[in-house]
Amino acid sequence: MEIARTVDPELLEAVKRLYPQLNPAAATPTAEQLGEIIASPATTLLLARDTGNGGWIIGSLILIVFRLGRGLKGIIEDVVVDSEFRGKGVGEALSREALRIAAERGAVIVDLTSLPAREAANRLYQRIGFKRRDTNVYRFEIPDAGRD
Repeated sequence: MEIARTVDPELLEAVKRLYPQLNPAAATPTAEQLGEIIASPATTLLLARDTGNGGWIIGSLILIVFRLGRGLKGIIEDVVVDSEFRGKGVGEALSREALRIAAERGAVIVDLTSLPAREAANRLYQRIGFKRRDTNVYRFEIPDAGRD
C-alpha cells in the first residue's frame, strides 16, 4: 500500500483502467481532479500494487477524514480493485490501511456505502468489522451544477 503523492502518467493510466470497473457510467477523474484529491489535507488516495508483475497499480481507495461537532469522522469512497485481482485480499488490505490511517488521524468512526449487489464487497466489510446500519441514505442533486 502507498499514498499517492503526485499525478503522473502511471496513476492516470491506472485510474482510466480501474474507475470504469467501479462504475462504467461515471466519469473518470481528470489529472486536475486527481491533483485536488492528492493536495487536500482531508483526503488520502491509497494505491495497491501488484507485487509480482512490475508493481503496477491494481487497486485504489479514497479516504476522507474531516471534523464534525462530535469529533473526526472518516469516509471510505471509490474502492476499486482490478477484476483480475479480486478475491485475493487487495480490497481488504486497502480497507485496513484506510482504517489505520483514519485512526492515526484521530477519527472516531469510519463510514462507507456499498451497493447490495456487490455481495463480495459487503461480506468483506462486515468481516473486517463494519456494521450495517439501519438508515436511509438520501441524495439531493444540485440542478444545473457543474459536474467535475
